[in-house]
Amino acid sequence: MAFAHCFLTVPADTSNFHTATSILTRPFSFSVSSSFSSSNLNTCRLSNFPKNLKIRHKASVKAQASEASAAADAFTNFKHVLLPITDRNPYLSEGSRQAAATAAAMAKKYGADITVVVIDEKEKEAYPEHETQLASIRWHLSEGGYQEFKLLERLGEGSKPTAIIGEIADDMNLDMVVMSMEAIHSKHVDANLLAEFIPCPVLLLPL
Repeated sequence: MAFAHCFLTVPADTSNFHTATSILTRPFSFSVSSSFSSSNLNTCRLSNFPKNLKIRHKASVKAQASEASAAADAFTNFKHVLLPITDRNPYLSEGSRQAAATAAAMAKKYGADITVVVIDEKEKEAYPEHETQLASIRWHLSEGGYQEFKLLERLGEGSKPTAIIGEIADDMNLDMVVMSMEAIHSKHVDANLLAEFIPCPVLLLPL
Protein backbone atom coordinates (compact mmCIF):
# COMPACT_ATOMS: atom_id res chain seq x y z
CA MET A 1 0.00 0.00 0.00
CA ALA A 2 1.46 3.34 -1.02
CA PHE A 3 0.78 6.50 0.96
CA ALA A 4 0.99 10.12 -0.09
CA HIS A 5 0.89 13.29 1.99
CA CYS A 6 0.03 16.53 0.28
CA PHE A 7 -1.06 20.10 0.92
CA LEU A 8 -4.27 21.48 -0.50
CA THR A 9 -3.74 24.74 -2.35
CA VAL A 10 -6.81 26.83 -3.12
CA PRO A 11 -6.73 29.77 -5.57
CA ALA A 12 -7.91 32.92 -3.85
CA ASP A 13 -9.95 35.78 -5.26
CA THR A 14 -7.24 38.30 -6.09
CA SER A 15 -9.46 41.09 -7.40
CA ASN A 16 -9.20 43.04 -4.13
CA PHE A 17 -5.63 42.28 -3.14
CA HIS A 18 -3.83 42.67 -6.51
CA THR A 19 -1.72 39.55 -6.06
CA ALA A 20 -1.89 35.83 -6.51
CA THR A 21 -2.28 33.95 -3.24
CA SER A 22 -2.61 30.45 -1.92
CA ILE A 23 -4.06 28.94 1.22
CA LEU A 24 -1.99 26.29 2.94
CA THR A 25 -4.12 23.92 4.98
CA ARG A 26 -3.32 20.96 7.17
CA PRO A 27 -2.04 17.90 5.28
CA PHE A 28 -4.25 14.92 4.62
CA SER A 29 -3.46 11.34 3.64
CA PHE A 30 -4.86 8.98 1.07
CA SER A 31 -3.95 5.46 0.01
CA VAL A 32 -3.71 3.85 -3.42
CA SER A 33 -3.69 0.12 -3.93
CA SER A 34 -0.65 -1.22 -5.77
CA SER A 35 -2.31 -4.52 -6.77
CA PHE A 36 -2.63 -3.45 -10.40
CA SER A 37 -0.04 -2.09 -12.81
CA SER A 38 0.03 1.41 -14.29
CA SER A 39 -0.49 -0.02 -17.79
CA ASN A 40 -3.81 -1.50 -16.71
CA LEU A 41 -4.95 1.87 -15.43
CA ASN A 42 -5.25 3.15 -18.97
CA THR A 43 -7.55 0.34 -20.12
CA CYS A 44 -9.65 -0.80 -17.18
CA ARG A 45 -12.75 1.01 -16.01
CA LEU A 46 -13.71 1.89 -12.45
CA SER A 47 -16.61 -0.60 -12.69
CA ASN A 48 -14.08 -3.41 -13.03
CA PHE A 49 -12.19 -2.47 -9.86
CA PRO A 50 -12.72 -4.50 -6.68
CA LYS A 51 -15.58 -3.20 -4.55
CA ASN A 52 -13.35 -2.29 -1.62
CA LEU A 53 -11.10 -0.24 -3.94
CA LYS A 54 -14.09 1.69 -5.28
CA ILE A 55 -15.15 2.45 -1.72
CA ARG A 56 -11.67 3.72 -0.85
CA HIS A 57 -11.65 5.81 -4.04
CA LYS A 58 -15.00 7.40 -3.18
CA ALA A 59 -13.86 8.07 0.38
CA SER A 60 -10.69 9.71 -0.91
CA VAL A 61 -12.62 11.94 -3.30
CA LYS A 62 -15.07 12.87 -0.55
CA ALA A 63 -12.23 13.69 1.86
CA GLN A 64 -10.54 15.92 -0.73
CA ALA A 65 -13.82 17.71 -1.48
CA SER A 66 -14.37 18.26 2.23
CA GLU A 67 -10.83 19.63 2.60
CA ALA A 68 -11.37 22.01 -0.32
CA SER A 69 -14.66 23.22 1.14
CA ALA A 70 -13.05 23.83 4.54
CA ALA A 71 -10.24 25.83 2.97
CA ALA A 72 -12.68 27.94 0.96
CA ASP A 73 -14.79 28.62 4.08
CA ALA A 74 -11.68 29.58 6.03
CA PHE A 75 -10.87 32.25 3.48
CA THR A 76 -14.23 33.98 3.85
CA ASN A 77 -15.45 33.05 7.34
CA PHE A 78 -12.76 34.28 9.68
CA LYS A 79 -12.83 36.73 12.57
CA HIS A 80 -9.23 36.89 13.80
CA VAL A 81 -6.09 37.22 11.68
CA LEU A 82 -2.48 36.90 12.80
CA LEU A 83 0.17 39.05 11.11
CA PRO A 84 3.69 37.86 12.03
CA ILE A 85 6.58 40.32 11.53
CA THR A 86 9.91 38.49 11.45
CA ASP A 87 12.18 41.02 9.71
CA ARG A 88 13.88 43.82 11.64
CA ASN A 89 13.76 46.48 8.95
CA PRO A 90 12.58 49.57 10.90
CA TYR A 91 10.40 50.56 7.93
CA LEU A 92 9.38 46.96 7.16
CA SER A 93 10.57 44.86 4.25
CA GLU A 94 8.62 44.70 1.02
CA GLY A 95 7.11 41.36 2.02
CA SER A 96 6.04 42.62 5.47
CA ARG A 97 4.46 45.72 3.95
CA GLN A 98 2.55 43.54 1.50
CA ALA A 99 1.37 41.22 4.28
CA ALA A 100 0.27 44.18 6.44
CA ALA A 101 -1.69 45.73 3.57
CA THR A 102 -3.36 42.41 2.76
CA ALA A 103 -4.24 41.65 6.39
CA ALA A 104 -5.71 45.13 6.82
CA ALA A 105 -7.78 44.89 3.63
CA MET A 106 -9.11 41.44 4.53
CA ALA A 107 -9.89 42.38 8.14
CA LYS A 108 -11.68 45.54 7.06
CA LYS A 109 -13.73 43.73 4.42
CA TYR A 110 -14.77 40.80 6.63
CA GLY A 111 -14.92 42.60 9.99
CA ALA A 112 -12.08 40.59 11.50
CA ASP A 113 -9.62 41.47 14.27
CA ILE A 114 -5.86 41.62 13.71
CA THR A 115 -3.13 40.54 16.08
CA VAL A 116 0.43 41.50 15.14
CA VAL A 117 3.33 39.55 16.60
CA VAL A 118 6.89 40.88 16.27
CA ILE A 119 9.41 38.04 16.51
CA ASP A 120 13.18 38.27 16.84
CA GLU A 121 15.93 36.29 18.53
CA LYS A 122 17.40 39.47 20.06
CA GLU A 123 16.09 41.43 23.01
CA LYS A 124 14.35 44.76 22.45
CA GLU A 125 17.29 46.62 24.01
CA ALA A 126 19.62 45.25 21.32
CA TYR A 127 17.60 46.89 18.60
CA PRO A 128 17.60 50.72 18.89
CA GLU A 129 15.06 51.19 16.07
CA HIS A 130 12.44 48.91 17.61
CA GLU A 131 9.97 51.74 18.27
CA THR A 132 10.44 52.96 14.69
CA GLN A 133 9.41 49.55 13.43
CA LEU A 134 6.31 49.52 15.64
CA ALA A 135 5.37 52.94 14.27
CA SER A 136 5.83 51.60 10.73
CA ILE A 137 3.49 48.70 11.47
CA ARG A 138 0.83 51.07 12.78
CA TRP A 139 1.23 53.33 9.75
CA HIS A 140 0.92 50.55 7.17
CA LEU A 141 -2.13 49.05 8.85
CA SER A 142 -3.78 52.46 9.12
CA GLU A 143 -3.06 53.07 5.43
CA GLY A 144 -5.09 49.94 4.78
CA GLY A 145 -7.95 51.41 6.76
CA TYR A 146 -7.32 49.45 9.95
CA GLN A 147 -6.63 51.54 13.05
CA GLU A 148 -6.88 49.17 16.02
CA PHE A 149 -5.03 45.92 16.52
CA LYS A 150 -3.45 43.84 19.27
CA LEU A 151 0.36 43.89 19.44
CA LEU A 152 2.50 41.07 20.84
CA GLU A 153 6.28 41.09 21.14
CA ARG A 154 8.19 37.82 21.33
CA LEU A 155 11.79 38.93 21.50
CA GLY A 156 14.90 37.14 22.71
CA GLU A 157 13.16 33.85 23.55
CA GLY A 158 15.35 31.60 21.45
CA SER A 159 12.35 29.73 19.98
CA LYS A 160 11.83 29.18 16.28
CA PRO A 161 9.49 31.81 14.74
CA THR A 162 7.32 29.04 13.25
CA ALA A 163 6.81 27.50 16.70
CA ILE A 164 5.95 30.91 18.19
CA ILE A 165 3.44 31.61 15.42
CA GLY A 166 1.84 28.22 15.95
CA GLU A 167 1.68 28.69 19.73
CA ILE A 168 -0.06 32.07 19.40
CA ALA A 169 -2.45 30.82 16.71
CA ASP A 170 -3.40 27.90 18.95
CA ASP A 171 -3.67 29.84 22.22
CA MET A 172 -5.78 32.62 20.66
CA ASN A 173 -7.82 30.27 18.46
CA LEU A 174 -6.96 32.32 15.37
CA ASP A 175 -8.64 31.72 12.03
CA MET A 176 -5.84 32.63 9.63
CA VAL A 177 -2.17 33.60 9.45
CA VAL A 178 -1.11 36.10 6.76
CA MET A 179 2.53 36.28 5.77
CA SER A 180 4.76 36.81 2.78
CA MET A 181 6.82 34.12 1.09
CA GLU A 182 9.71 36.47 1.84
CA ALA A 183 9.72 35.18 5.43
CA ILE A 184 10.36 31.69 4.07
CA HIS A 185 12.92 32.73 1.46
CA SER A 186 14.85 34.67 4.10
CA LYS A 187 14.88 31.56 6.37
CA HIS A 188 12.98 33.38 9.14
CA VAL A 189 10.17 30.83 8.87
CA ASP A 190 10.63 27.13 8.13
CA ALA A 191 8.11 26.08 5.47
CA ASN A 192 8.47 22.42 6.47
CA LEU A 193 7.20 23.20 9.97
CA LEU A 194 4.19 25.31 8.97
CA ALA A 195 1.71 22.44 8.87
CA GLU A 196 3.18 20.89 12.03
CA PHE A 197 2.98 23.96 14.26
CA ILE A 198 0.24 26.17 12.82
CA PRO A 199 -3.30 24.88 13.48
CA CYS A 200 -5.13 27.19 11.04
CA PRO A 201 -4.86 28.08 7.33
CA VAL A 202 -1.86 30.15 6.26
CA LEU A 203 -2.20 32.73 3.48
CA LEU A 204 1.18 32.98 1.72
CA LEU A 205 1.77 36.02 -0.46
CA PRO A 206 4.31 35.78 -3.29
CA LEU A 207 6.68 38.68 -3.85
